[in-house]
Amino acid sequence: MKVLVTGASGFLGSAVAAAIAAAGHEVRCFQRRPSGVAGVTDALGSITDPAAVTDAVAGVDAIVHLAAKVSLAGDPAEFETVNVGGTRTLLDAARAAGVPRLVFVSSPSVAHAGTSITGSDALPADPVHARGDYARTKAAAELLALAADSPELRVVAVRPHLVWGPGDPQLTERIVVRARAGRLPLLGHGAALIDSTYVDNAADAITAALERVDAVHGNAYVLTNGEPRPVAELLAGICTAAGVRPPAWSVPAGVARAAGSVIEAAWRVFPGADEPPMTRFLAEQLSTAHWFDQRRTRADLHWTPVVSLDEGLARLAEHYRTA
Repeated sequence: MKVLVTGASGFLGSAVAAAIAAAGHEVRCFQRRPSGVAGVTDALGSITDPAAVTDAVAGVDAIVHLAAKVSLAGDPAEFETVNVGGTRTLLDAARAAGVPRLVFVSSPSVAHAGTSITGSDALPADPVHARGDYARTKAAAELLALAADSPELRVVAVRPHLVWGPGDPQLTERIVVRARAGRLPLLGHGAALIDSTYVDNAADAITAALERVDAVHGNAYVLTNGEPRPVAELLAGICTAAGVRPPAWSVPAGVARAAGSVIEAAWRVFPGADEPPMTRFLAEQLSTAHWFDQRRTRADLHWTPVVSLDEGLARLAEHYRTA
C-alpha cells in the first residue's frame, strides 16, 4: 500500500513510519518538520491546514494518524484545534479523496477517569470524564474517527499505552531528568500495577492494525507489552538503565492529586517554560492501577509483542551507555 503517516517527526511516529516502510509499503510522512526516517517521502505541513492535508492524502491507500498536541499542560484551544480540528480536517480530506483505510492512533487516557483499570479491554472513549485537555480532546477525536467508519472509509483506533524506549524525549527522558534532580517521588507505596509498551512493539502493532484494518474496522484496541509491573519497579528499571538513582522518597497519593490540581490551575495563568512538575492527571496515572486484557488485541490484529520489558530495559541501558 501507499501509506500516509501523520506526525512522523515524533518519537512514536518515526518508529511507526520506519516499521511500515520495513513491512514493504510505500510511506509518505506529513508533519511540520522533516521526519528523519530513511526510505520515506516527506510532505511538510500542518494537520490544521486543509489545503496541505488535501495534498498529503492524494493518491494514498491508507492513513495512519499520529499527529497531535501531546502535553500535560497548555492552551486548551490549541489542544482542540490540533487534536479535534486536525482529525476532522483529515477525515474530510480522506473521504473527499476516496482513501479507503485509516488507523487512528489514540491513547488509553481517553477512557481513564482517575480510578484504577484492572484487566479491562478497551473501554469507550469518554471526553466528558477524561482527565486533562490532551485526554479530553483525544477522546473527542477518537469518537469522530470511529463515527466516520464505513465501507468506503474503514477506520480502526489503536491506543498504545505508555510508550517508552531509547531516544524517547517524553516519558523516558522526563523520568530520568527528574530522578537525576531528585524530583521524582513515588506516589503512595508505588505498588499500583501499570502496563507499558516498548516502542518497537507499539510500532509493530500499529503496522499490524494497518494491515488488518479491512477485517477489524470500527473497533478500538489497547496496545501494551502485556507485562504489568508495579510503578515503583518500572520507574526503578528505567532509572537504573540510565545510571541514575531510582526514587527514594514518597508523597501520599491524595496529597499529590490535590497539589496537581493546584499546580495545573496556576500553570494556566502563569505557564512555565517546561511541563508542570505535577498535574492531577499525572498523579492519578502514577498512583492508580492501569493494566489491560490483551487477548482481543492480539487475536484480532494477529500481533504479539516481540521485545519483553526486560529486553527493552537492556536496550535502554545500552543506549545510555553509548549516548
